[in-house]
Amino acid sequence: MSEFRLTQYSKGSGCGCKISPAALKEILQTHEELPDDNRIWVGNATHDDAAVFGWNDQEGLVSTTDFFMPMVDDAYAFGKIAAANALSDVYAMGGTPLMALAILGWPVDKLPLSLARDVMEGARYTCRMAGITIAGGHSIESPEPFFGLSVNGRIQKKNLKQNNTAQPGDLLYLTKPIGNGIISAAVKRGQLEDDTHLDSVISYMSTLNKLGATLALIDGVHAMTDITGFGLAGHLLEVCEASNLSAEIEFGKIPVYPFLDAYISKHIYPDMTMKNYSHYSSKISTLDLPKLLVMCDPQTSGGLLVTVAPSASQEVEACFHDFGITGYAQPIGKLIESTTPVIALR
Repeated sequence: MSEFRLTQYSKGSGCGCKISPAALKEILQTHEELPDDNRIWVGNATHDDAAVFGWNDQEGLVSTTDFFMPMVDDAYAFGKIAAANALSDVYAMGGTPLMALAILGWPVDKLPLSLARDVMEGARYTCRMAGITIAGGHSIESPEPFFGLSVNGRIQKKNLKQNNTAQPGDLLYLTKPIGNGIISAAVKRGQLEDDTHLDSVISYMSTLNKLGATLALIDGVHAMTDITGFGLAGHLLEVCEASNLSAEIEFGKIPVYPFLDAYISKHIYPDMTMKNYSHYSSKISTLDLPKLLVMCDPQTSGGLLVTVAPSASQEVEACFHDFGITGYAQPIGKLIESTTPVIALR
């Protein structure tokens, strides 16, 4: 174990260091009128996971960038997680990755270069599992460490899944448990109760969302997105508002880490949780603190949120089982016609 704790060299951690939804909305405001380009199949209008450029009528290029500060102290694990997180955006669109470029910022006067090498090795491992290469990239000296990837992939237009194509009656599925933001906060604050808790979270965060490319082949899968820094509430809201729908969630069916209650009872959570809640609270039914901490917990390399026609539920659940996701092969709620609040918890 290195004597250097990566999480102590950065203000934020993982996707919890994202700019808040309110601040991001202000940053992205523009009066500039850009020319229409019908080759852009997916831009930033609906805050989707990646951009898509059609290079012909049938196939397109999926392009995304994602990077952040350490959420774990182990450099190799950090690299694996950051790579899986960036690749997830391509899978969430239903695409297949082609190539990655690395994005590295490192405080060379504070942390050994050997740790940066370990970060790169972890990322290379994850990319190898995805069947691609890190073909280049860019690095800078920075006061805090950060790492991520720019990823390009390919997508068949007929299989493209967006966050604005959900339909009324769709069932909602998650592919990973919620709660890694809470555990990351515990690590950063020295409040981790058991090393096995962190091991479990790292295992999930390092797992590729390859399932997305397979789910995209199912006609009854209408929309997909991955759960990252804005939490389950934020990314579900993006799907609902982009598709002009609302959601009913059965809170007890949301998959969470089995040890999460111990941390929630001690009010351990990242700062981003409350930033998320302050932006979404008017659109969600009243939440007590435990529900708030789960719904608004910023996820790093979280699972996919999938909207599925009831007629396709058995096929989707069989696909979950094929990928070893046996504990989460049940819906957590459904989409309904637009109403108030946008998200209602039962």
